[in-house]
Amino acid sequence: MILRRLRMPLIILILVYAVSVFGLAFMPGTLPDGTPARLGFFHAFYVVTYTATTIGFGEVPYPFTDAQRLWLTFTIYISVIGWAYTLASVFTLVNDVAFRGAVARSLFAWRVRGIVDPFVIICGYGQSGATLARALDRIGLRLVIVELRRERAAQIAIEDYRTPPLVLAADARLPDVLADAGIQKPECEGLIALTGDDSANQAIAIGGRTLAEELKVVARVKARVAQANLEAFGGMHVINPFETFATNMALGLDAPESLQLEEWLTASPGTPLPRKVEIPRGLWVLVGYGRFGQAISRVLDNAGIAWKAIDPLVSLEDLEDPEHLLGGDNTEVALREAGIAEAEVLVAGTDVDAINLGVTTLARRVNPDIFVVIRENQSADRVLIEAARARLRFVQSDLMVHECLQILKTPMLGRFVWRVRVEGRDFARQVIERVTDAVGSGAPRAWRFQCDVMQPGMFTAFFQKPGEPLQVRHLLANPVDPSSRLAAVALMCERRQESILLPPDDLPLKPGDQLLFVGREAARLLQQRYLTDPHSVEFALTGAEPPRSWVLRRLAERHRRRVAARAGDE
Repeated sequence: MILRRLRMPLIILILVYAVSVFGLAFMPGTLPDGTPARLGFFHAFYVVTYTATTIGFGEVPYPFTDAQRLWLTFTIYISVIGWAYTLASVFTLVNDVAFRGAVARSLFAWRVRGIVDPFVIICGYGQSGATLARALDRIGLRLVIVELRRERAAQIAIEDYRTPPLVLAADARLPDVLADAGIQKPECEGLIALTGDDSANQAIAIGGRTLAEELKVVARVKARVAQANLEAFGGMHVINPFETFATNMALGLDAPESLQLEEWLTASPGTPLPRKVEIPRGLWVLVGYGRFGQAISRVLDNAGIAWKAIDPLVSLEDLEDPEHLLGGDNTEVALREAGIAEAEVLVAGTDVDAINLGVTTLARRVNPDIFVVIRENQSADRVLIEAARARLRFVQSDLMVHECLQILKTPMLGRFVWRVRVEGRDFARQVIERVTDAVGSGAPRAWRFQCDVMQPGMFTAFFQKPGEPLQVRHLLANPVDPSSRLAAVALMCERRQESILLPPDDLPLKPGDQLLFVGREAARLLQQRYLTDPHSVEFALTGAEPPRSWVLRRLAERHRRRVAARAGDE
């Protein structure tokens, strides 16, 4: 682009210098003693150089004749014109949007190639993308963000991140953009498509899956058709926020403790334990019957719960079950017609926050004790939505954080959450009590510990066996002081085809076992010593700190041999 845009200015500048140098070299001059002479090409080029750049050293190497001075006057005028044209072309190029975009993209790609830490690519920096980016930043993942709108991309530079993300304003649907974002780098841990357009998210997800077949790809879609298309393509995680919230509602109807635990474990670290919500099973009134309302209505039909919906924008011909839909606008008259006075639950689910708040206020005039579920569409309206004092809120950005953290950071946590749903509310209540006793009420950090015998610590534990067999309680002991316990809880142990929920402390571990722990970040860092430090493993298994210096190890080994010899003699 630089050569193409500056081709003519550079040609003109070269011609100006060539004509000026050759003309000055052939102009007749005289030496101080009157002998005729001409400037050599080197001296001519030297004089034209400082003359064209307005430095003006004077007449060298000897005073010029009138012919030479006349030619230099001509040189000054044409060189000024040439330089003015060239500099104007350079300034125009620098301010060109396409050129600046190309430079920014080249710099972005160069910085991405230099990343050596794990990172995640986020395509789309709307409300959900911004919320997820902050959550991933808090847990230590680097971020590469691709956003089509330049004003959004520019806003990221002034936001507070522990590690500033690498940002590119470009269309992530293009494969070369994803390649520049580092999708094929081994450090890339996932691609998340969070644009506001389902077709764009489909293109990004399919392109990412094609470029990196083993990469975790997460796509948000809101239409059931788009969800079915991506699920049929396979190899990626598809999140429909409306369907996911409706599924959680179904879980809350049957096992509120399970929903409480799931929201807590998949939240950003430090998030307070959410309150348990008992959802009534009486008549439901749905205000807004778009994709959100229809997803909830399907859950209600499966649960056998009666419901009525109000939505002036949906015609009866568009509904599979038209008798549930009532005409009219979002007024108190329409709410009374839908049975708001006898209803137990109101779902304010339109795509306008002001309408949702207004409907909630009208409903409480008629039925002050009604259970309210409200939808938040814009993060800027959060104060407005909080004024509704709803029992449940659908916040798409928060839901996406829960789902993406579960998929990207600890896939084992997703399997545990699924098992919790199967086990029921009593098991969920037991897990909540155990985790809060060990960690507190803030959302814990989840991590996976693998008994990998290729690690020095695990090799020592399983093959050198310095003490008793390795058990769960040893991994929960503080490697600095085995008599104290880490602020962590083992939630699940997976070995081959077997999964053990809440494994007991005395469970013997085997090579290859994978354990899911939740706890504080300091506990995770301390527990990692059992992988890399054989001395910490020996300390935990024997209760005695092993010798670390060469001399002490030799003395200890000699002592063990003497004890073994005495035992053999006896």
